[in-house]
Amino acid sequence: MKKIIVLSLIFTAGSLLASNKHNTFSPLHFSAKRIGNGDGPIGIIYIVIDKNKYELSVFDDKGWYATYPVVFGNNNLGDKKMQGDKKTPEGTFRIVDKRFHKNWDRFLALDYPNKESWEKFNQRKVRGEIPLSAQIGGGIGIHGTWPHEDFVVDKYKNWTQGCISMKRSDVEDLYNYTPVGTKVIIRK
Repeated sequence: MKKIIVLSLIFTAGSLLASNKHNTFSPLHFSAKRIGNGDGPIGIIYIVIDKNKYELSVFDDKGWYATYPVVFGNNNLGDKKMQGDKKTPEGTFRIVDKRFHKNWDRFLALDYPNKESWEKFNQRKVRGEIPLSAQIGGGIGIHGTWPHEDFVVDKYKNWTQGCISMKRSDVEDLYNYTPVGTKVIIRK
């Protein structure tokens, strides 16, 4: 009888976790790094941000180096179309600036809008997807959360204006080994 009760509890818990894509407990929603690597990544790095997985992964000359949980702007996770839509842009970008930020701890600025962004923006205007008066926006980057609010990342709470937000300790770690010029791929 005890085995049946235990099995039914496990089955029920598994069903509840599977039914909620973004639950508050996720065994996969934590930071992870390659072990036995010394002080940091080796060689040139690049970053892949997967919006569907809520993950930012770092790759170096040896392959995968680290993965961090992240959140974004708008909950539908669509590609940024115009200023004010609270969506995170998709495409290939570069980190163009790094600085301390009074609210979000660290800020790694992306070169949004770049040539690829402008092309998509102008095509959307021609197709009538966005108003002719729309602006493309800017100021997109990777940054921390507000002080004492790392829980928004744990709870998959998208809150930015289109930026990528990380836990404060994670953005500090990323900031320490990521140079200006690093390639950043954002995809859904």
